[in-house]
Amino acid sequence: MADAAASARRPERPLSPHLQVYRWPVTMLTSILHRITGVGLGAGVLLVAWWLIAAAAGPEAYATFLAVAGHWFGRLVLFGFTWALVYHLLNGIRHLVWDAGYGFEKTRAERTGTLVIALSVVATLAVWGLAYFSMGAF
Repeated sequence: MADAAASARRPERPLSPHLQVYRWPVTMLTSILHRITGVGLGAGVLLVAWWLIAAAAGPEAYATFLAVAGHWFGRLVLFGFTWALVYHLLNGIRHLVWDAGYGFEKTRAERTGTLVIALSVVATLAVWGLAYFSMGAF
């Protein structure tokens, strides 16, 4: 009986952080993105293999690949693959710095995480801008 009376007086507390008060730390976001981009790069290797096989198989197979890659959805997938490659590379460099024992302070880890995300977007846009520029699109 005493336990029931004591539990009745305790205020109700959430069992876990509520979505309205919990904020994802940047380091958690970068960790999740690193894992997702790693899986995406693994799947993207299939695209690279298809490109190489189509190039070796002849003009008709290569034309099929170009038609799929040139479609808006194909370009979106290639853009995502490019971003995943750039992000994974930059975050991998960040991890190498961590392996050397630097950058573990909370503020520095959050700052470098934000920097990696921003630089990956800027670098991906720069790569695609240069690609379109080299094709004479601009």
